[in-house]
Amino acid sequence: MKNHNLVDASPSRHILVEHRPALARDGSEVAGLHNLWITLNNPDELNSYTTDMVKEIILAVREASNDRAAVCVVLTGAGSRAFCSGGNTREYAEVYAGAPAEYRQYMRLFNDMVTAILHCDKPVICRANGMRVGGGQEIGMACDFSIASDLAIFSQAGPKHGSAPDGGSTDFLPLFIGAEQAMVSATLCEPWSAHRFYWLGGLTQIVPALRVKDRWLANPLVITERTIDEFGRLVFGMPRSGTARDDAKELLASGTVDLSMLDEAVDELTTKLLYTMPDCLTKTIESVRKHKLEHWNRNKESNRAWLALNMMTEANAGFRAFHYGTKKEREVDFVKLRQRLAAGAKWGEELIEEVAPWVKTKVSA
Repeated sequence: MKNHNLVDASPSRHILVEHRPALARDGSEVAGLHNLWITLNNPDELNSYTTDMVKEIILAVREASNDRAAVCVVLTGAGSRAFCSGGNTREYAEVYAGAPAEYRQYMRLFNDMVTAILHCDKPVICRANGMRVGGGQEIGMACDFSIASDLAIFSQAGPKHGSAPDGGSTDFLPLFIGAEQAMVSATLCEPWSAHRFYWLGGLTQIVPALRVKDRWLANPLVITERTIDEFGRLVFGMPRSGTARDDAKELLASGTVDLSMLDEAVDELTTKLLYTMPDCLTKTIESVRKHKLEHWNRNKESNRAWLALNMMTEANAGFRAFHYGTKKEREVDFVKLRQRLAAGAKWGEELIEEVAPWVKTKVSA
């Protein structure tokens, strides 16, 4: 048999690649078969992907696709805080802001990462162990299945931080949850709980991850005990407020995050997929993926070009404001920006300093 990998396997520095035994229905290990786990390994920066990590993910997914003994691919993040928070804002601010030609090349790699997932010859499962935001949400939706900790949150970051969610979300979200809710998520960038995203059709399954005194509890920060309010509006999965939120935070702090049920759910799905005809499974997955690929292939190159040019204007301001700002100071002054543009201001360092003055201070320092 020929080796069809693009390059010889080399040690990964930014991801972890593991062969975990495939499990039979009785829980025993199946000889000669495994599931391939790819872990984004940048927990200190919420598993945000750098340029080098993206390269490694592409090669790892391609290699997994060619692995004759692999049943499934599991894509996840290190730790319990984040699956992936998207592109690395440090790299965006320091390398790509104001450099559209460089960002265009970077977006070629990003597009190839999403395409590699959509072209994988194995089922790809996203194990959402924590926040799945921005580009993290996009590579998660490129996967075939998503099983999430119910403490995870899901959102976009684009229009809040100087970009557009054109790395897949504007293609995939309408297919997952319909055009109206996709518009809400893509434009407002408000975080959704795992419960809400699951209810809307965005996830395969959610599992509890909070243990308090040996009891599993649903995410206490969100409403799970009722579906609608007195006016018939959906409240399931919406955040609690007021004293209820304070009590929920206290309860959350009293427990521990335990992802063992998440691992069990992933193993259960991989076992179910094991007991299918391999070629028929692959063909079925490819047929369902065509709906994502149709939109992705139609838009990815024009989106790449726009995102690159945007590095000269709003992304130049937004990514730097986020990276150099504090927790309370990570967004530009949206109102002043609109006012200055309406008055005819030109994009440049002077305008960026007006709408995010801390950028100049941090860069100069």
